[in-house]
Amino acid sequence: MLHAIGLIETNSIAKGIEASDVMAKTANVSILVSKAICPGKYIVMIGGDVAAVQQSVKAAIALAAETAVDDFIIPSIHPSIMPAISGGNSIGEVRAAGVIETYSVASCIEAADAAVKAASVEPVRMHLAFGIGGKSYVVLTGEVADVEAAVKAGCEVAGDKGMLVQRVVIPRPHKQVVEHLL
Repeated sequence: MLHAIGLIETNSIAKGIEASDVMAKTANVSILVSKAICPGKYIVMIGGDVAAVQQSVKAAIALAAETAVDDFIIPSIHPSIMPAISGGNSIGEVRAAGVIETYSVASCIEAADAAVKAASVEPVRMHLAFGIGGKSYVVLTGEVADVEAAVKAGCEVAGDKGMLVQRVVIPRPHKQVVEHLL
């Protein structure tokens, strides 16, 4: 289990690769994701103990300078977030669907973590910046009131960073819509 995760998102692929190197060299962390994303940005996600993640992200931000788009450090990531990033969680009945759409990968993951910590919801999946112009979104499910509370909490996080694009809550989404979300 990860104690903390951190991420930096750059608008330069070269600087993103260099940031991954400085993150790995700065402290005892594991690189979880290091890759180019749309539209020509780069993300590096690391995991480890809180202090190590903080040191590595701080070093990457300093190195990336003006190429840094967004970043985060989440000291205690909710256990449902990493599976959602990797392709999706197994979900039963979808009573309501909430979608939080952001301008960055970092703000989407932060919003999703805040959402699942705020209410009894599950992240169905996250789509992180591939083929959608660098935007990202998370789909959440649960009871309508929980989805509304979770989406509100997640939107506050993304909105505070100026990275919120849009949000919706759909009570009882149509079966065909649900099939395409999973």
